[in-house]
Order: sequence, then C-alpha cells, then structure tokens
Amino acid sequence: MRSFGTQGRVRPERHYIVPRTEEITDFINRTKDGRYIVLFAPRQTGKTTFFRLALDRLTAEEPTYFPIQLDFQAMRNATPTTFYERLHYRIRMQIESVFQKRGGAPSEALTHFLENATPTDNFSMVNFFQDLGSFLDSDAHKDVPAFKRVVLLIDEFDGIPQTVISDFLYALREIYLSDEMCCPHSVGIVGVKSTAQLDYDRSVSPFNIQDEFKLPNFRLEQVDELFQQYTAEGGHALLPETVAAVHKQTAGQPFLVNRLAQILTEEMDIPKSEPITMVHFSHAHAQLLRERNTNLTHLVTNIRRDRRFETLLMRIASYDKGVPFILYDERISELTTYGIIAEGSDGMCEIVNPIYQQCILQTLRPVINGLESEYFPENTRTDLSDYLTPDGQIEMTRLLDNFKDFIARAGYKILQVPETPQEFIGQYLLSTYLDQFVRTVGGAMFLEVPTGRGRMDLLVNFNQQKYIVETKIWEGLHRYQAGKQQLAAYLKLESTVEGYYVVFDHRSEPEPRIETETVDNVTIRSYVIPVMQEQLSSI
Repeated sequence: MRSFGTQGRVRPERHYIVPRTEEITDFINRTKDGRYIVLFAPRQTGKTTFFRLALDRLTAEEPTYFPIQLDFQAMRNATPTTFYERLHYRIRMQIESVFQKRGGAPSEALTHFLENATPTDNFSMVNFFQDLGSFLDSDAHKDVPAFKRVVLLIDEFDGIPQTVISDFLYALREIYLSDEMCCPHSVGIVGVKSTAQLDYDRSVSPFNIQDEFKLPNFRLEQVDELFQQYTAEGGHALLPETVAAVHKQTAGQPFLVNRLAQILTEEMDIPKSEPITMVHFSHAHAQLLRERNTNLTHLVTNIRRDRRFETLLMRIASYDKGVPFILYDERISELTTYGIIAEGSDGMCEIVNPIYQQCILQTLRPVINGLESEYFPENTRTDLSDYLTPDGQIEMTRLLDNFKDFIARAGYKILQVPETPQEFIGQYLLSTYLDQFVRTVGGAMFLEVPTGRGRMDLLVNFNQQKYIVETKIWEGLHRYQAGKQQLAAYLKLESTVEGYYVVFDHRSEPEPRIETETVDNVTIRSYVIPVMQEQLSSI
C-alpha cells in the first residue's frame, strides 16, 4: 500500500495524492501561452509537488516542450561567479537527464555547446539561453523529436544570492519582452517570499511581468478523494463526519491533512474492520497538537519572533471588527509569508485554520498562570464529577457559572498572570479552565473557527456529546446581540440545540449579564463577564 506523505516531495507511486486536475490544467494553459508564472506560498503547502506533476503532464502531452528544473536552496551564500557556474552546471545536468528519460541523447553540436558555454553574469546568461533555444529547436537524435519550447522551473527561489537577484530578474524580463528571443518560452518561480519581499533595487520592480498563480488548499471533496484512495487499497473506511472534521480543522492545509491521516491510519492501531470515527479523530487531533512536527514547530518559532505578533493575532481572533489585511504592514506581511494569516473575503485578516489558532493560543498563554488551584471551590471533588449529570453528561451551565464566580473571586489577581496582555486575559483563562476540566474528566476540546476571526468557538466532546462555547470581547450592544445570531446559525449547522456565549467586558463600567434565550429555535445561555482593569487601592 501507498502511504500519506509529510516528508518532502509527495510521489504518486509511493503516496496518496490529490490530483489537482483543474489547477494543473490552468498552469499548463498559462505555460503554453508563454507566461512567466510565480507561486509564492508558505512551506509545506505542496508547491514543489504540484509544479513537478504539472510539468510531467505537460511534457507527456506535448513532447516538444523541454523542462529544466532548478533549485536555488543551496545558492544563498554563493558569489555571483559561483552562482552562474552552478546555474550552468545544473542546466547541463537537467538537459542530459531529459534526453535520457526520453530514450535519446543530445547531438554532438548541442553537447559541444554545453561543454564550452560559460555564462558568468546576467548578460551572458541571456545569450546562453538564446543559443540553447536555437540548438534545441534544430536538435533531433535517436527518434527524439526536436524540442521547441523550454520551460524553466526554479524552486526555492528565495535562495538566490542578494548580489544577483535584481540583474537575474531583469534578464528574465528582457527575454520575456523581446520579440527575437524565445528561450525560455515560459518560466515558473516557486518560493516562500514574493519578489516584492526580496531585497532588490526598490526603485523599480525588475519582474513586473509576472503572472501570479495561487495554489489553494485542498477542498473537502479533495480530502475525501485522498481518503478514498486509501480505503480502495484495503485501508479503513472513514465516516463522512470524520472526513469533514479533518477538512474543517485543517482548512485543507496539505501537511496537516496528511499528518492527521498518518496518525489515524498508521499510528492509532485501529482494527481494519472498524471505520474511523469522530472519537478516533479527537484522539488524533489531540496528538497532533501535542507533538513537535515540523509544521507546528515552524509556526511556534515564527509567532515568537516578534512580541507584537501576539496582540495582532489575538485581535484577529477576538474582535468582530477585525484587522484590515494590509500587506504593507510589516507584521501582516510576515505572518502571511509564514502561512499563519490570510486575507478573508471581506478584506480582513483571518487565521488560516482552527489547528493553527489553537496552537497559537497554547503558545501565547502561560503554562502556569498561578490561579489553577482557584478554578473550583475547595469542596469540589478531585475528579470534578460535581459538574457531571448522573447519566454522565456535562452540566455546562453549572461549569460556566462557576467560571464567572471564579473571575469574581480572583479579582485583581488575574492582572498578575505573567506575560499576558490584559485585553485577552479572560479568553486565556476560560481556555485553560475548560482545558483542565476536560482533561480531568477524559474528554476532548478543540477550536471551531467558522470564519477565522472575531470569535473563538471552543468545542468540547464528552461521552458522544458536543458542547459549543463561543467567546468574544465586548464591542458594543449591537455586536453582542449579533453574536447570538451567529452562534445560533452555527449551532444549527452542527445539529446542536444548545450553546453557550461568553463575552468579556473590559470597560471601566461593565454591565454583567446572564441570559438564557431561544434564538432561531436553539437555546443560548449568554454571559457578559466583567474583567478588572486595575488593582483596587488599599487605602
């Protein structure tokens, strides 16, 4: 059987793979049209796999196209002379490899040209490609047809030395705009940082002819197709709600989808005779958030680079009014490059998936806040069964009533929680409070983020029941009431008849509330909880 791949390039002969037929067709059409295509996206989103599959299909369908695939990852510290020497060497190796794969060999004339060509700068590089195009256009040997169009794919473009980037891009631009030169016919540039983020002469863009290509995350039907490949080869069946949960929690991010699939199918020892259920998914989800895989480790490393990221990310997550998506803002640009936030349909910043949002919350909140022992009254049973019904369900109303009382009991001490912005202390404490309870009783909790901003929906699973708690910061009566409608719509979508709405009021004169209402045929219990802003004077 094949497997789900998370280490490097995904290969169809070894791994289950999403075909991305529509996207590949789009790429091929742009290539045939001679476009210079750029794809800049975060790491582990399937860029390299996609472009290589697309080139394979193009050259299989159109044998007159000649693919040259380069990688600049190890070129970062090269001098200009070394860069062009390595560039020429790798192009030569690629040409020989393409001929080999097609059962032929370069002609003597082409071989002699490659052995004696010595591109040393951007000018000689332009001449090199012009001559290469002429040789390939007339070269036919051992039943291999003449190649008419070179397609140049440069992976890890961010590794290009800063001393050559501007001239290199200007050279490609010169070829693109020339009526005489036609080699390369099309160029694909793949990287993490866009050309606008790279350090070149900022007086004018050297690559304003680029055709930007967006590679979306997997759609739900593509995630389902991925798992169907596994099932068809003798693997487990997955219940539809399990597949939907994988897609919802990952938002289709390729690495996260495949990593959850690995845990579910390879590491949990589920009998093949049993389907993979939501109970299994909850365990896999918890394991993913606990482990140190490369994707989440990079996420944590990146959000710790700048203390300003914490306030920005929590504002995105907590406020309905949101944060405008402005790439000229350095923080927004960096977080976008890292793949942590993206632009929503309304032009506002969104955290890209619930797993990232939960990981962010876990990273930013203190491991120990000093108030854990005060969460529950002293006479509470250590197993917290006081908050369970006789038939083993959570008394969520009682649990949240106690949280409200805890905030009042703690008073100014919540302001002493280390390294935590007061603006978000209420949400941090609610998250840790529920997490402690859920771990004690043996349940599972994860975030549901329908929009990626303005709300944090905590979903608790326990004894085959789910409980949804939405938390926000007070932004006025209108937004408070509108939040109930949002929650009601979400509860109906999740086929849940009761939900909980916790809003933290940081105003100097807060208005505490507890309300239980029926909204659109679902029951919502709402709390407006005051959060103390400063320690009261002892005088």
